[in-house]
Amino acid sequence: MHHPCPGDGPRARPALRALLSLPLLTTGALLALTGAAAAHAVAEGDKGYIQEISGVHLLPFTYLGAKHMVTGYDHLLFLFGVIFFLYRLKHIAIYVSLFALGHSTTMLLGVYFNIGINSYLIDAIIGLSVVYKALDNLGAYQRWFGFQPDTKAATLIFGLCHGFGLSSKILDYEIASDGLLANLIAFNVGVEIGQLLALAAILIVMGYWRRRPGFWTHAYTANVAMMTAGFVLIGYQLTGYFVA
Repeated sequence: MHHPCPGDGPRARPALRALLSLPLLTTGALLALTGAAAAHAVAEGDKGYIQEISGVHLLPFTYLGAKHMVTGYDHLLFLFGVIFFLYRLKHIAIYVSLFALGHSTTMLLGVYFNIGINSYLIDAIIGLSVVYKALDNLGAYQRWFGFQPDTKAATLIFGLCHGFGLSSKILDYEIASDGLLANLIAFNVGVEIGQLLALAAILIVMGYWRRRPGFWTHAYTANVAMMTAGFVLIGYQLTGYFVA
């Protein structure tokens, strides 16, 4: 699906203005993602609770899934980028469903079959997905390579990567094998609930913003900020991988 490039809008500012704001954006993104990385980890209280229980506990795992998605800023950044230029609910439903299908599949399989992927590396890939989507929204691939990548396929593929990010966090919980499948399904239901709540909030804000006369003026800067945040997340995670 082709997205319009904000830089081509009739009311768009020159790119120089956005570029001059990069130091501020980078600093803000670094501070935000440093906190996000801590929030995205497994809370000690939650981990201790999960390690002490066994059997089927649907409500606690549903809550944990919703909590993880709502506080998973990297997932929400990618979701924000995916719907940035989607106006029709049908298109939004298609892309969000592809994303959900991807992360649900690898999350369930990754935990059930104990497929361990280094959390630093998978979170760096998730950061890369944010960068990819920001560049897509900016029309970079058409300008650089002369073609538009399949955005539906990319959403599904990166959804698969996000799912491994979720599974790596679940494995940190060290869930008991008793009732594992039911608890995983409950966790996944919670993730989808959290995603829908976050999506609703994003759509409300986007709906208001799109009606403002300055939308096209600031859309470019917003995607540059999102791209910067993705690069900061990649750097943060790769640093953790080599230092840890």
